[in-house]
Amino acid sequence: MLPWIELDRAHVPGDGGELRLKQRGQEFSIMLGANELMNSRLSGSEEALATLSCERISGRASQAMLIGGLGMGFTLRAALGVLPPDARVTVAELVPAVVDWARGPMAELHKGTLEDTRVDIHVGDVGELIRSKKAAYDAILLDVDNGPDGLSRPSNDSLYDAAGLIAAKTALRPGGVLAVWSSAPDTAFTRRLRQAGFATDEVNVRANGKRGGARHTLWLAKKA
Repeated sequence: MLPWIELDRAHVPGDGGELRLKQRGQEFSIMLGANELMNSRLSGSEEALATLSCERISGRASQAMLIGGLGMGFTLRAALGVLPPDARVTVAELVPAVVDWARGPMAELHKGTLEDTRVDIHVGDVGELIRSKKAAYDAILLDVDNGPDGLSRPSNDSLYDAAGLIAAKTALRPGGVLAVWSSAPDTAFTRRLRQAGFATDEVNVRANGKRGGARHTLWLAKKA
């Protein structure tokens, strides 16, 4: 078996740790300490986050989407595959090196999506971006950290607490969708979504789509 080769390291701004980009043949992995945050072989649940969100906003004119977390680009690529030509997608990525990796060693994986004319890359905290907007987006997709139960950066929890959900609701247009990825279910988060006034669907999906893998959780919460 081919050995893993470490390509780069990057500090997570604020109170985060250190990300490590590794490669083995055509496979990539992004690690935080001993934890694997993402792997290029597993893309099904990230793609489902995008496609299920797009289904819920289909038919709207000039759709605007915010994706929190670039990662390996699976969510962005899936969204661009179904969004109309006049859509706008903003991708907020906290770690500048992750954007560099997308244009460098993982360029083949991203397949030119960062150069799509519908895409804007915002290097910074998605939470700050959300809090600065009002009725700006038809969909906000959060694939940040490990989900509502943070792993890499404690301050990410503010995206998922009561104040964070109200900020997301404010940033959404009427009938807009807040979609959240998580590695595991979280009944307390489901309850917070509903308390914030979202009509909420909870969906279980496989990490590798129809090919199976671990079960991940998606919330698709509609602003009333």
